[in-house]
Amino acid sequence: MNYGRYIFGCAGTRLTKDERAFFRDVKPFGFILFTRNLKNKSQIRKLTDELRATVGYFAPVLIDQEGGRVQRLEHPEWQEWEPPLDICNRLPLKVAKKVMWLRYRYIASELMDLGIDTNCVPIADLSSDTTHPVLKNRCYGTQPEAVAAIAKEVAEACLHGGVLPVLKHIPGHGSTNKDSHEELPVCQKSLEDLKISDFVSFKSLNAIPLGMTAHVLYPAIDPDNPVTTSKGLVDIIRSHIGFDGLLMTDDLSMAALGGSIDSRARKSVEAGCDIILHCNGEIPEMATIVKAVGFMDDSLQRRSEKALNSRQKPEDVDTEKLLKDYSMLADFKAGFKL
Repeated sequence: MNYGRYIFGCAGTRLTKDERAFFRDVKPFGFILFTRNLKNKSQIRKLTDELRATVGYFAPVLIDQEGGRVQRLEHPEWQEWEPPLDICNRLPLKVAKKVMWLRYRYIASELMDLGIDTNCVPIADLSSDTTHPVLKNRCYGTQPEAVAAIAKEVAEACLHGGVLPVLKHIPGHGSTNKDSHEELPVCQKSLEDLKISDFVSFKSLNAIPLGMTAHVLYPAIDPDNPVTTSKGLVDIIRSHIGFDGLLMTDDLSMAALGGSIDSRARKSVEAGCDIILHCNGEIPEMATIVKAVGFMDDSLQRRSEKALNSRQKPEDVDTEKLLKDYSMLADFKAGFKL
């Protein structure tokens, strides 16, 4: 059985009769959860079980649990974290790498308890003075080599905990000053400049099994289409950056993309994206996407299965010790053995 070329959201804390019928019919590759879907631990576990039971296979369930401002599972029921950039800027690189591994290994344990097996991290975008606030403090730093080193630890921590990581936002969102939820960001750098700056961190992380495109326009490469709908930019992701994993769009309902939902979906697939991500849970829009892009062919099915096969059995950890070590290192106490 081939999956549909889409990841969908749902409207509430449990599936409606219409949602169950729809998902059963269209067989999404996976699902994504937001705050509107999350009430408490038992409810979330029931929802993730219901999603998979509805489609009849172990579909990946995604979430954005970065910690800091983007944290769908919120305090006090779940651990609260400071923004990534704050902690990475404060600590030496060696310490920041260890701290971020501990943090995302703990988050992986939280997610696995809920039946959530995919976290949309790491972020390999570069922070700068002009990066829009919607992204800036979610980044790990300003230098590509350091960002890549920290992002690698984040991805490894996810995998160690049984959670699939999603590399974002390929090939870079940091050199923009607009919020792609509201309008189209534009990166004015030349291709030569991008190859020694924004692209570098992503190239170092090209073995991560899943990736997410940036809704960003690069006029020097394609003056007409943002990355998600640009064949030229997706070719750069595949060739220069060398990303061979399963490539999904950022949320197709974001205002950065123009045109109708079906044209956005169709153009994304024509550009070379593997999977359409649609998050708002509105069935009429999802039905339009299904009609526009359909199901995976055998080649894409093999790529999707390769990504899913990157899942690892979570290794046992002492979560209390993880948190204790994290807190100790985050304060950079002398004498802690790395």
